[in-house]
Amino acid sequence: MEAFWLAITNLGRDEVFIVVLALYTWLVNPWGGRNLGVAFALSYLVNTALKFGFDLPRPYQDGSAVASAAAQQTGLGPGLPSGHTQMSATLWGGIAAQTGRVGAWVVALVLIGLIATSRLALNVHYPSDVIVGLGLGAAFAALAARGHFAQPGAARWLIPALFLALTAFLPAGTPREYAVALGLTSGFWLVRPNYQPPRDWTGRAIVALLGLLIVFAVYFGLAAVLGGLSDLPLVRALRYAVLVWVAAEGAPLLLGRWLRRG
Repeated sequence: MEAFWLAITNLGRDEVFIVVLALYTWLVNPWGGRNLGVAFALSYLVNTALKFGFDLPRPYQDGSAVASAAAQQTGLGPGLPSGHTQMSATLWGGIAAQTGRVGAWVVALVLIGLIATSRLALNVHYPSDVIVGLGLGAAFAALAARGHFAQPGAARWLIPALFLALTAFLPAGTPREYAVALGLTSGFWLVRPNYQPPRDWTGRAIVALLGLLIVFAVYFGLAAVLGGLSDLPLVRALRYAVLVWVAAEGAPLLLGRWLRRG
């Protein structure tokens, strides 16, 4: 049974979020994907601040439960709130709230429920961790549906620059998640996905396949090229900001034959 819950909990990995956000932006709602991305990044930032601010243990860390080595690898930092739960609720709840479709809500609630349950079944979170994660995820999903994050004039550049500048002042030993969150927020705030999704299924398949190849080539390529420099908060933040730009604007420029300009 543990293998099943591990498979479910891995749906809350960063790589899954990258795929879902990219496909939703390219194939369903470009500007909705951008707004969802901003809300997702802010949710990630808040989750990180609360986790390391409270610095509360997980069940297997304080001896109240036993978790396998594989389960522990899915949750190594502080416990409250559950990141898998919060970020899944933000992403899937945000998509469902933006589309307003019954089918999207059913899929979202099933996935969020399963991922939240997996964190308890694997003994890597307390119920309180999951409940808080669900509440925060719901709040940011609502923000994704209602927020437009306007970027008039210089605000488009100044706000991302401010987030990136903050990473330059992060002290040594700061958890990597802060730089990741600030980089994601900078990238999503900056991008302007002015294109329309493909109309036919052939175009959708081509955009999905080639787009993901480009995104993951950049994702892993930057990590390989930067090497140890990625440990510097500013470099890490820039890496994720660049990744967002590639996903939201760079790849679509290369795939302009199928993504019509808006």
